[in-house]
Amino acid sequence: MKKGLVLIACFAVFVSHNAIAAVNPGAKSLSDSTIALLMLQLQQECKQVYTAYYDKLNEVENALKFTGNLYKIALVDTDKLDLLFLKDSLMTEIKYLRKSEMNDISKLRYQKGLQIIKILYEKILSLDHHFAAVRTFNEISNLSNPNHYPDFLKAKQSMQKQTDKKKQFDLGAILDKNIVTSVVYSFINILNSPAPKDEKENDLKNIECIIDFTLQMHQDLKTIFYETSFLQQSNESLKADIEQLFKDYTKPIKYDSTLSLCRTNDDWDRVAELLEKYMLNLKQCIATKETDAKIYKLQVNLEFPIDRLLQFIGSYNNFISQGEKYYEKFKVVLNSYQNKQQCASVIPPEYVKLKDDIDVAISKFKTAYKPVEVNGSKLKELLYGVNEFD
Repeated sequence: MKKGLVLIACFAVFVSHNAIAAVNPGAKSLSDSTIALLMLQLQQECKQVYTAYYDKLNEVENALKFTGNLYKIALVDTDKLDLLFLKDSLMTEIKYLRKSEMNDISKLRYQKGLQIIKILYEKILSLDHHFAAVRTFNEISNLSNPNHYPDFLKAKQSMQKQTDKKKQFDLGAILDKNIVTSVVYSFINILNSPAPKDEKENDLKNIECIIDFTLQMHQDLKTIFYETSFLQQSNESLKADIEQLFKDYTKPIKYDSTLSLCRTNDDWDRVAELLEKYMLNLKQCIATKETDAKIYKLQVNLEFPIDRLLQFIGSYNNFISQGEKYYEKFKVVLNSYQNKQQCASVIPPEYVKLKDDIDVAISKFKTAYKPVEVNGSKLKELLYGVNEFD
């Protein structure tokens, strides 16, 4: 019986040591990877951890069951006592393995969450560059202001020369720049002109497309500018949110630099070092049988930032979806001009370029800016650590 007990004890020690050696969930550097690849790798790595611990736990549980059976048939009190001690040791080993399994999975999820933050931050910075390249208010206003069309200015000056000086009046600097008053003033000059009817009609024909285009598109182009400005401000808010998220995410591991500086200084290795230090402390707490409350607190400190990350991903996806809808609306607005064929010769190239830019923006919102692969419940399952063996 003594020899059997020794063999069982050796087996338990073998299980304990090999369980730790077999599970080493270190994360690889995936700075250039997509979120889809990160999720696939997380799924594979979690499966490896679950499988390793499942096998080891199964061995210890079998040993525990075998020890219980030996206890039932033991006749000597000292043998029973030894078996009780061994049973207690195996139960402690099971608790240790389960806590270690949770820690290794939490570490994997935390690492992948950090890499997702890194990828999303780059997308938000790309959006920053996109909105910075959007035309200014003056550029968009000029498209819908007839006073910025040489043919209109030329016709306007010609009409003023032909009009009776006594009937002329000065609009002033402000009203002269106003689209409506400038167009009305031009019509008044045509009416007051002493030129023959045919000449007046010809003058009007020369500028009719300019007037038609600018009056029809004036409000629409202003709307595009203001709504683009709104999207830009929303992106700034999103940028501030992810920077705060990074601060909260790395607070448990005591990383005190900002996301912007971390990116600029390429300080990701430092973040990884602090995480390793944190996990080592957690593992030591489990090994030295610290209170469950302390261990639980250390584990929750890693879980809470992951929950915040999922909330942010929802906000990010909503913003991208909103941005895509806005640009689809802009496309409809710009294509709504009815006389584009008749007036093709006066439509400025900047207007055509604006339409092309909006098409490019729609494409980017559907692909480059939108992390489609993080939508749905799969991400939650992976980041919350659903164990397929449960």
